[in-house]
Amino acid sequence: MAPTQTSTLPLDTASSNALAESGLEYALVDPDGDAFAPFLRSVSRGFLGEEPTAEEVESARKSLRDRRLTGVFDRAGAVPEAPVATVDSWASELTVSPGRTLPLWSISAVTVAPTHRRRGIARAMLTGELRTAAAAGYALAGLTVTEATIYGRWGFSPAAWASDVVVDTSRARWTGPVAPGRLDFVAPESLPERLAAVHERIRVRRPGAVPGWEGRWRGVAGLTPESKDAKKIRAVAYRDLDGVERGILVYTLDEREDYTAHDLQVRALFADGDESLAALWRFALEHDLVARVKADLQPPAPPVQWMISDRRAVTATLTDHHWLRVLDVPRALASRDYSGALDMVFGIDDPLGFAHGAWAVRIDAGGAAVVEPTDAEPDVRMPVGALASLLLGGVRATELASAGLVAGEPARLGEIDGAFAPAATPLLDIWY
Repeated sequence: MAPTQTSTLPLDTASSNALAESGLEYALVDPDGDAFAPFLRSVSRGFLGEEPTAEEVESARKSLRDRRLTGVFDRAGAVPEAPVATVDSWASELTVSPGRTLPLWSISAVTVAPTHRRRGIARAMLTGELRTAAAAGYALAGLTVTEATIYGRWGFSPAAWASDVVVDTSRARWTGPVAPGRLDFVAPESLPERLAAVHERIRVRRPGAVPGWEGRWRGVAGLTPESKDAKKIRAVAYRDLDGVERGILVYTLDEREDYTAHDLQVRALFADGDESLAALWRFALEHDLVARVKADLQPPAPPVQWMISDRRAVTATLTDHHWLRVLDVPRALASRDYSGALDMVFGIDDPLGFAHGAWAVRIDAGGAAVVEPTDAEPDVRMPVGALASLLLGGVRATELASAGLVAGEPARLGEIDGAFAPAATPLLDIWY
């Protein structure tokens, strides 16, 4: 079983040696130690952020205390205590089918200083993370990305998409369900607990989702020192007729040239069921003095388009959001439920070796999979990234074949599409 505490795992020897040959030091950073503040400054600089204040450092220290923080140091530099590259990883879990999860090695805060580019640092860090995760028993690694051209070289590929949604409220007359429960404004101080409770119920039912954490919810609520919009944040909660809190909407109102035409920016909209989803969206769309509602990380085909009179009032910009990397083919493929039977040999090309080989994939009529290595000739062939994209069912094998990423007879690819069809569209509704 993969360990839930990763900070004590040893550093990868191969990466340590590779970096040492370039005069660089690969080291873990103690969140409670003096090295944490320089680490955080390097992360902020890497994402073009401001220099963190002392208060922001202490807030981040609390949020990241359970993380595995790794830095690459150039001790000959002008500021030897500041890492020239960073990575942050931790034990999480991924929902692979409604009600089923798999341990996930989550990766974040990957930065390399512009003064130290093209020296193999990112490769050393990322391959080190993958080798450490695989050795610890993780079948999958995952991350969210700011740039889509970087991580494919290490076998990551998008497995869940999300939409950034803008709704023109002047064209969005409500035609959806009328929710029978009630909405109430709630205090920002109460939001971390409320967000965690609702999100935890919904994320285990949605393939592609991961758990949130207190630091994430405090950020959404504007309760962290770096929050620039703290005074503007408002929130409403939806309770059903039994008094159970089923949904939370956190938002800000941004004034435009015309005071009567504000933008309502959704910071979080989590709904446990169709009733609360309708109630929260209707509240946002019918808010006084609002011309546009903006909401990121919504489903690829946002349900709100079916709740209003003019679906073209909704503009949805699709983006790849959750990138996965398969480290253990049998455990990854056997972790989820499937929609149909399948008996096929997958040939996987993995230059890093974790998933390389031929794998007999047998899925019974009940949707349970058994996967074993085999010497048989593959029926289909693909790079490891394509397997990651197929895993949750958000991408079809026939689509990847059109791009030259999966090779096989059309009938066999169609069988994969049928078996891998998901019970719910994959979605990751937070950043990590």
